[in-house]
Amino acid sequence: MSNTAIDIAFSSAIIPLKEIAAYEALWLESKASFRTIANLFRQNPGSLPSELIHEEFYKDLYPELKKLIQHSKADYKANILINETFDYPSGLKDAAEQVEVLYYAGNLDYLQTRGIAIVGSRNPSANGVKRAEKITKLLVADNFTIVSGLAKGIDAVAHKTAIKQKGRTIAVLGTPLNTYYPKENSHLQNFIAHHHLLISQVPFVRYSKQTPFGNKLFFPERNKTMSALSEATVIIEASDTSGTLIQAKAALQQNRKLFILESCFQNPNITWPAKFEEQGAIRVKDYQDIIGGLDLKG
Repeated sequence: MSNTAIDIAFSSAIIPLKEIAAYEALWLESKASFRTIANLFRQNPGSLPSELIHEEFYKDLYPELKKLIQHSKADYKANILINETFDYPSGLKDAAEQVEVLYYAGNLDYLQTRGIAIVGSRNPSANGVKRAEKITKLLVADNFTIVSGLAKGIDAVAHKTAIKQKGRTIAVLGTPLNTYYPKENSHLQNFIAHHHLLISQVPFVRYSKQTPFGNKLFFPERNKTMSALSEATVIIEASDTSGTLIQAKAALQQNRKLFILESCFQNPNITWPAKFEEQGAIRVKDYQDIIGGLDLKG
């Protein structure tokens, strides 16, 4: 049996399981989305989830939530953060649809460090892998925390390189905290949960009741959150249809720096680099372009 549990990461006046259940109940409404829920909280500033839905709609979720969280495959604890509490990431306020509840496992102090997101293709080229490793090593040496999405490909390379270099890394999941995706990264996910920081905004119950097709919609939202949690995003390589471009768009909307490697501009098969450069993205020919873009000394 897993030792997964819910810990308190905020005021003792708040009952964690109650707020989780209320938040999860909001997600069970037929048209619920990050936008509708963000609008609900925006219309009721400072409210807790339990203040926005009657207890009769969430009290029956307690047993199911305990089962989902405690009897999961994960071997780490699931903690929660609620908006308006002192340790909630301030950067999330810049997201268009502000996330009201975050689930996490690991070292929350990482959110107080300077984070740079490194993202890209799930099927990278050999040169793309080398570039991701090099940039990650340099950022770790400059004391940045590496943020990525734990997907296969560039994401996994960024996390693994940061760990190998004795740096810090944050993984932002597109699944609930008790789910491994992709399965090949399960060991990496467990390691990050125990020794670094794992974050998810995906509701346990809604995810468990949806089809895989429906749950795919959580991944684009994950990219927006990843951007908001980071000071900047670095794109190693991506196709014209890559989900990475959702994060690129979010970064610019959130007034985050967006860096695109020169190799992307030289790829004749894609058109997105030039479009984002016109909108304010920074072309990266060498590492100093990133340092200069962040207004740091090399």
